[in-house]
Amino acid sequence: MMKKTVLRSLMLSVLAFSVSARADLPTMEDPSRGKGSGIMDTLKNYGYDIVILLSLGICAVGFLVVANSCITTYSEIQAGKKQWKDLGAMAGVGAILLVIIIWLLTQAGDVL
Repeated sequence: MMKKTVLRSLMLSVLAFSVSARADLPTMEDPSRGKGSGIMDTLKNYGYDIVILLSLGICAVGFLVVANSCITTYSEIQAGKKQWKDLGAMAGVGAILLVIIIWLLTQAGDVL
């Protein structure tokens, strides 16, 4: 019996706090290209923002892959399996690949 009373009072207090905390919701921010003239233009502009965000994610994943490869090469240098020139080659090729990835994704964003 005591559990039911405690549970009911807990539910009533949660309900009371949720009703009193009902403030004005923030308005949705417009896409970076603006609202557009209709719903389709607005959806296209939101799609553009999503594609740009995904391309930033791809760049971040590429950076993590290159960093992981360099760390792995460094640990193999410590174990005596590889040399320092291998780390330099890994870092150099990884940096070039990151620049190419960023450039290609920037060009793809301009196409949209």
